[in-house]
Amino acid sequence: LSLLIHSLTHLRLPQLPYINNRKPSHSYISQIQTHIFSTIPPQEMGFGFWGRVILALFLLLQASSLWLPFLQQAEAAAATAKPNKRSMLKGRKQANGCNLFQGRWVIDPSFPLYNSSSCPFIDSEFDCQKYGRPDSLYLKYSWRPDSCNLPRFDGVDVLKRWSGKKIMFVGDSLSLNMWESLSCMLHASVPDAKTSFLRRDSISSVVFQDYGVTLLLYRTPYLVDIVKEDVGRVLKLDSIQAGKAWLGMDVLVFNSWHWWTHKGDSQAWDLIQDGATRYQDMDRLVAFYKGLTTWGRWVDLNVDPTKTKVFFQGISPTHYL
Repeated sequence: LSLLIHSLTHLRLPQLPYINNRKPSHSYISQIQTHIFSTIPPQEMGFGFWGRVILALFLLLQASSLWLPFLQQAEAAAATAKPNKRSMLKGRKQANGCNLFQGRWVIDPSFPLYNSSSCPFIDSEFDCQKYGRPDSLYLKYSWRPDSCNLPRFDGVDVLKRWSGKKIMFVGDSLSLNMWESLSCMLHASVPDAKTSFLRRDSISSVVFQDYGVTLLLYRTPYLVDIVKEDVGRVLKLDSIQAGKAWLGMDVLVFNSWHWWTHKGDSQAWDLIQDGATRYQDMDRLVAFYKGLTTWGRWVDLNVDPTKTKVFFQGISPTHYL
């Protein structure tokens, strides 16, 4: 969450790398996000742009069935391999002179950026220390690029820069994690600031009233609608009526994927509807592609890129292990 912080005008949300098969704490978000904003020109934000994004995600997920079993081996090899010159140059070009993705994890004694026990916005189930996790070194890891230094998160600066603005995270529990982490980081920077906190099933908010900054979360794992009908819960691949709640934001950060793979008791729908046709089930990658195409079309038709920045989080290979 750090360039949603250093500049919050050019954000790219990175994936959380693993250390000894464990995700780094939310303190990583505070650092890397503050320096991972890449500019997307307004003219690139049309359907052609989002169409390419959706297609790339679809192809990546198709390939994932082949490479995911070897992910850990690949990560271990990457840690000792020599950097690829071409990819490094491309990364540097994208990040204004710094390849943010070529670097290493280091211990930073000043971390974490907030104490989970003193943050009023974090869900108790995400407070590992509260539930007795015996180690705490994982809270101290900081990402250090080889070719530049990441600026330290400055919550007061973020609040001043984004005075009067609304930032909404839309998606599943990954968006929930991002929303809670940013809220806790800002709260730690201004612990005495007046805030209001509203938590509901679909939409939640944290308002830093002294600065007029509102952080919102809209829970919708599929982005497209699930409608309760006589036949049961219908996942409608071509409908986003819930999108009315996303209008008027200054920043929209979306994510979706893991729920598309759920089956059995964890599946949130009973039927899939594509156009006028209903299915008991279909290829989940195809359904995801159709749903994300609907989302991309919604963005094109409803969001003015000169007023609202739109970002789509990458897909984590694993979750809650």
